[in-house]
Amino acid sequence: MRKTLRAVGAASLTAGLVVVGAGAASAHVTVTPDTTEAGAYALLTFGVPHGCGDSPTTTVSIQVPEQVVTVTPTVNPGWDVEKVMEDLAEPVDDGHGGQYTERVAEVVYTARTPLPDGYRDALVLSLKLPDAAGETLVFPTVQECAEGESAWVQVPADGEDGHDLELPAPLFTLTAAEGDGPDDAAEPVADGSGSDGSEDAAAGASGDAASAGAAAGPAPALTWTALVLAAAGLVLGALGFVRSRPRA
Repeated sequence: MRKTLRAVGAASLTAGLVVVGAGAASAHVTVTPDTTEAGAYALLTFGVPHGCGDSPTTTVSIQVPEQVVTVTPTVNPGWDVEKVMEDLAEPVDDGHGGQYTERVAEVVYTARTPLPDGYRDALVLSLKLPDAAGETLVFPTVQECAEGESAWVQVPADGEDGHDLELPAPLFTLTAAEGDGPDDAAEPVADGSGSDGSEDAAAGASGDAASAGAAAGPAPALTWTALVLAAAGLVLGALGFVRSRPRA
């Protein structure tokens, strides 16, 4: 079954891909990433919404795209989980001074108690997304049941609507990382004098600072003057009150 899954997945990938979103109809096995940002670490939630017809689900095998090297499956109390490894044609730098010589090719969840039809569960994988915005990641998935199986491995060809497929593979498209766009900061504009305007800008900034300092300088004197006038007003008010009192 695993060899069949890989062969079908590889054939589907060469057929051409279109964006159909993170998930198709709710009745399908789908993948929902918590981020699609290229190069980011992501949690991918695979939803298993039903059995094979009325038959309960026993195994869910998720094929991992070749662009992904390492995967950390989340432990689900209702399932046993296994990582299926395969050798890499060339070692890959692990970013910590070492190398990967094999990759996680598939993650297989086996239900400890078959998941009945009409009940759903979620299986979560943690992985680092490839740094390739615009690329579509496909996760061909085979759902085995007590009777029969559903191979969610179909990938839409160019111009084909993924919602029209009977058993679409879970997939999503990587988006650009934040800050990868063009720099929006304003650049100095030449004024024809051979200067890019930075000197004028600096001079203007100095002038503004000087003006601000001049405006702020008298503030302490004004504050003390206001306090003195306020105190004098209180004294005069008190004297007026005493003089206006009737004599005994």
